[in-house]
Amino acid sequence: MADETTVGRRERKKAATRAVILEAATTLFVARGFDAVTVREIADAADVSPKTVFTHFPHKEALVFSDEGERHARLVAAVADRAAGASISDALKAHYAAEIDALTREPESRILALMEDTPALVDYAEKMWLRHEDALVAVITDEFGLDEPSEEIRFYVRFALQIQLVAVREPDPVAAIDAGFSLLDRGWAPYSEARQDR
Repeated sequence: MADETTVGRRERKKAATRAVILEAATTLFVARGFDAVTVREIADAADVSPKTVFTHFPHKEALVFSDEGERHARLVAAVADRAAGASISDALKAHYAAEIDALTREPESRILALMEDTPALVDYAEKMWLRHEDALVAVITDEFGLDEPSEEIRFYVRFALQIQLVAVREPDPVAAIDAGFSLLDRGWAPYSEARQDR
């Protein structure tokens, strides 16, 4: 019991430290811009060492995208836990639209504003987003009852993820999402339906 209490206390302390670092970083980024703020300044504002900052966030960019794990889980769940009768594309379209809509509201809108002024953040965000590829491929492969993913699944996922990257920059993201999936589904829908009918 004592060990569990110690572990619980340690985890709460880590979470508290992480929250303080994030708050300090966000305040500085919003006030001065991402590029103008150093990790040392963030550490000083959070009253921790730069090493502690890097223990919780391996890259400076990770301070802006601290919810990467949650975004990953939501994306996978959008496909794996979609409503009966909904296609994979329908699930992804709804998920993309909801995620982009959330970016227009606080506190997410601050991330979008920072990204617009910081090419390094755009590059990091795109690479982060594409890291979800293998997980989506695995979910669809499993759903289709395959031991290994087909080339069709790999291409579908790669192109589907690109749709979101394009849509987030468009004046009408929902129209862009619809256009992207309309084009993609001309090749994907027949394959997907054939697999699910087996």
